[in-house]
Amino acid sequence: MAAQGEALTPSSYISHHLTNLSAGEGFWTVHIDSLFFSVLIGAGFLWLFYKVAKTATSGVPGKLQCAVEIIVEFVNDNVKETFHGRNPLIAPLALTIFVWVFLMNVMDLVPIDFLPEFAKLFGVEYLKVVPTADVNITLSMALGVFALMIYYGIKVKGIGGFVKELALHPFNHPIMIPFNLLLEVVSLLAKPISLGMRLFGNMFAGEVVFILIAALLPWWAQWLGSVPWAIFHILVITIQAFVFMMLTIVYLSQAHEDSDH
Repeated sequence: MAAQGEALTPSSYISHHLTNLSAGEGFWTVHIDSLFFSVLIGAGFLWLFYKVAKTATSGVPGKLQCAVEIIVEFVNDNVKETFHGRNPLIAPLALTIFVWVFLMNVMDLVPIDFLPEFAKLFGVEYLKVVPTADVNITLSMALGVFALMIYYGIKVKGIGGFVKELALHPFNHPIMIPFNLLLEVVSLLAKPISLGMRLFGNMFAGEVVFILIAALLPWWAQWLGSVPWAIFHILVITIQAFVFMMLTIVYLSQAHEDSDH
């Protein structure tokens, strides 16, 4: 909330909340808060699903087991419908991406000043708690997907087949190789960039709205803006996790498709 902002103007309040806890300079700057929360959330997700798997029963399941089973079945159905290759990694990868991204997105629903004010008790001046509102996190995840695309593209088609697909598509003629390479390489590189930037853009925009509400409205009126936006944002949070998962499945499915050339 903006109660802390008595010594801050709205502009400085917004700037303060958009500043990461960082170490290093220039290209080698590390956003410690984004890394901390992404790793913490990922570890919590793995622990929770491991616990549910170890305590799962074939009888009447508990609410947590039901929720996990629904998520697993939902992801598995989407993988079966979208991925046309044979790879046991895809379903666990899709499940990890969907749940991890969703949980990181959910951090956007935590009140703006709650964790930063708590961190100040330990001398931490800046703290951003939404990892997916940091372009470094979203692009690093997208680059991981890109690396898998290249790896499986070469593994399934061979180096020759992979290069041939880039050189002879969409125009299967030697004279068109330079144009094909330009077109296909740009298209290939655009996939991870758009994948990471889409998630970042949506989550950063949502975070900015919450910050603006806290900066511009008195504390007793903030719920008039924050609650409706939070309810709407739940939909955005879920859709963005789903889109990131589905595009990952689609890109890896394309990487497993053998070349027609």
